[in-house]
Amino acid sequence: PGVLCDGQRRHRDPGGEAPSIHPGDAKGKMKNAILIAQEFQSLLPAFENPMYTEGYEGFYHVTGMEGDESQTVLGMIIRDHDREKFEARKTFVKNLVDYLNGVWGEGCFELDMKDSYYNMKEKVEPEYFFLVEYAKNCMEELQIIPRIQPIRGGTDGARLSYMGLPCPNLCAGGHNFHGRYEYVCVESMEKIVKLLVKLAAKRYE
Repeated sequence: PGVLCDGQRRHRDPGGEAPSIHPGDAKGKMKNAILIAQEFQSLLPAFENPMYTEGYEGFYHVTGMEGDESQTVLGMIIRDHDREKFEARKTFVKNLVDYLNGVWGEGCFELDMKDSYYNMKEKVEPEYFFLVEYAKNCMEELQIIPRIQPIRGGTDGARLSYMGLPCPNLCAGGHNFHGRYEYVCVESMEKIVKLLVKLAAKRYE
């Protein structure tokens, strides 16, 4: 979701602009949007973020904050592998925005929340788990040790699964994803190409 913190909402002029307040005349008037955004972040569960979670544990992840004292936008993602827990997390954020609007004045916070994807397990496991078994068998034939583990990020497979094409994730041999030291070695890519060829051949066995 995206959270807009408008520190000057009560002081808008008829044209819709949100002028800043000079700090020399700010007592009892200024609402510093940066500090208000920090307050929102501070009220998220401290240990339910990627730094402290693993496996199937869900989290809130603040991805960015930009703006100034008059208006600040905070971006974040909400993740959970369980649909019920996922919906509860979204409700928590909505309630948090309502609470802070009650504290700072209605309209100081605006929430823009959109679902981007869901857990592909809901689409793969009921009828198409054989796809995972195929992948495991092919890996073992290639002396690759299969490890079934949750993907704690967004993937094309999740979107495709909900578009009608069940698509469990395969590894690509990469490491340190989304970091400055992300890499993949040629040997791993070559082995994954062999895996894809073997999987494609499974259809004709």
